[in-house]
Amino acid sequence: MGIETELEAPEYGLQRTLKDLFAGAVGGVAQVLIGQPFDIVKVRLQTTSQYSSALDAATQIYKNERALAFYKGTLTPLIGIGACVSVQFGGFHYARRLFETRNLEKSGSGDLSYMQYYAAGSFAGITNTVLSSPIEHIRIRLQTQPHGAARIYNGPVDCIKKLTAHEGIRGLYRGTAVTLLREANAYGAWFAAFEYMMNKDAERNNIKRDEISTLKVALYGGLAGEALWLCSYPWDVIKSKMQTDGFGETQKYKTMRDCFAQTFKAEGLGGFWRGIGPTLLRAMPVSAGTFATVELTMRFIS
Repeated sequence: MGIETELEAPEYGLQRTLKDLFAGAVGGVAQVLIGQPFDIVKVRLQTTSQYSSALDAATQIYKNERALAFYKGTLTPLIGIGACVSVQFGGFHYARRLFETRNLEKSGSGDLSYMQYYAAGSFAGITNTVLSSPIEHIRIRLQTQPHGAARIYNGPVDCIKKLTAHEGIRGLYRGTAVTLLREANAYGAWFAAFEYMMNKDAERNNIKRDEISTLKVALYGGLAGEALWLCSYPWDVIKSKMQTDGFGETQKYKTMRDCFAQTFKAEGLGGFWRGIGPTLLRAMPVSAGTFATVELTMRFIS
């Protein structure tokens, strides 16, 4: 019935897309506030060998840089990730509705297969890359720079100026190819896993989707977050290495392929999974909070 209404009233499609974007933005703010301390530990582990474990990294960051260091570089993702998650949910639901329309015309049913959910999620991830690539590049530079007087960047704007001074806009978008691969795999798995668990719960308990409890929504969102990283983590490692690399003569990795080759040669397969522990630990609360916030926001504004 919802699909027919949307097809008969095109203006409702725009209204729904705006709601998806708004709910995603609110979810993105929650995601950053919950996940930033975990993320800085993950990036430090991916890009340097000075820490023996996630606990050691967290301890040294706190000891040497104090508690606020766990929110170093937060301004950029707070604004940017809100926009990214907004695009993710807006893009996913836009693609989902296209699949619903196509399925309805072909078979009389708007239900999506889980490969279609994956494709819709991948579309969201690919669309999101134009935002996430420079935003994450800036965040990683700020997270990994030296502390105190040795710092390189005086905030996000200064970081942008210095990155573009080296290679123009290409410097800001370094690592975009591998980001594209990561985003497509990550968000395909994220949305497909979440939709599978939500649909199965509604089917099992013979209830509507919006009757699923917030606690369950959070649980399924958290588990979807684990799926996201397990399906995309090696690409994330390569992205982090490329986006913390030097410029000119100090640049170590010339291409994504070169970075993969050097990482495998120096660290073996384990190098592609360095930092996975704190990442999975972070994924559960961050993804749970994101989906729960988005679902609650959608229920409220609808």
